Amino acid sequence: MTDGGPMAVVQTRNLTKVFKEGQLGAVNNVNFETREGEFLVFLGPSGSGKTTLLRMIAGLETPTSGDILIGGRVVNDLSPRDRRIAMVFQSYALYPHLSVYKNISFPLKAQNVKKELHKEKVEWAASLLGIGALLERKPRELSGGERQRVALARAIVREPAVFLLDEPLSNLDAKLRASAREELERFHRRVGTTSIYVTHDQVEAMAMGDRIMVLNKGVVHQLGTPTDVYDNPADTFVATFLGSPPMNLVELGDVIVGFRPEYFRPASASTGDSVPFRFKVENTEYLGSEWIVSGTLVGGKFEGRKIFSRLTAAQDLHLGDTRDFVVPQRELKFFDRTTEKRVEPRVLSWQ
Repeated sequence: MTDGGPMAVVQTRNLTKVFKEGQLGAVNNVNFETREGEFLVFLGPSGSGKTTLLRMIAGLETPTSGDILIGGRVVNDLSPRDRRIAMVFQSYALYPHLSVYKNISFPLKAQNVKKELHKEKVEWAASLLGIGALLERKPRELSGGERQRVALARAIVREPAVFLLDEPLSNLDAKLRASAREELERFHRRVGTTSIYVTHDQVEAMAMGDRIMVLNKGVVHQLGTPTDVYDNPADTFVATFLGSPPMNLVELGDVIVGFRPEYFRPASASTGDSVPFRFKVENTEYLGSEWIVSGTLVGGKFEGRKIFSRLTAAQDLHLGDTRDFVVPQRELKFFDRTTEKRVEPRVLSWQ
């Protein structure tokens, strides 16, 4: 066993998957390259192609066209077991009749690893995930979080070059998901193996990813760090898919102007160059430390436009109130109205 195991870069070249001739591809001309040892997240809504893309990398789906490279080698024609990958699925797919020990050791049998090495390898993987005391139990005796760790141990015991994880936390409740997410992050820091993680949950993506690749309808919209994709979305899809509430978008001539709800501030808090808005409060949600407020803009070119804002709990708000707010000029994003792609900032008349 090595401390971090072998690592590899995963790359795709013009990768496409079409399930039915004449239909739009589930994955369309995707090009990306991981960095060695990074945790890359595929993020997108249902039907975005993220799982299909992962399954092609794993060798469970055959590309219609394009290439997949792992460690610089084209692997299109290699079987899943020959690609030096390990995959953890949404349903942990443990063998219910086998003990935790036998579940973890199962891949070693498939790889024809010498039997005398099994105990050492299983105990190493189990200790890495803190489940050494569970080796004699059956899956039905484990909690959801423990089953997830067993699935990870079964993957790591192979010492793969790449981990592929397909929504492995989606079957856990909210509290357990948060703790399992922390465990996965710690696990990745210790092992350091290149990992690709599929999720539709933006919180998971932002919290875990070294970089995030945002997909929709089989197309990559943006690949960047969590800060990149949140603060500088490549287009209106990324702008509205990330963030809760999402980025506000209002049309103004040939451009769409966007700003995050957290930058919508009372006029009294104005500093430097700010854009003024008058806002009518129509709905409020109190979250303890803040308000989520929705309403419509009043007056000027934005009359009647629906807006969301996040305000500190100290704000005294009432339904029907009309208040003056500002957004710092530097926080405005601009998108071409036709292509919906982000463009350079410009000076506009707001009133």
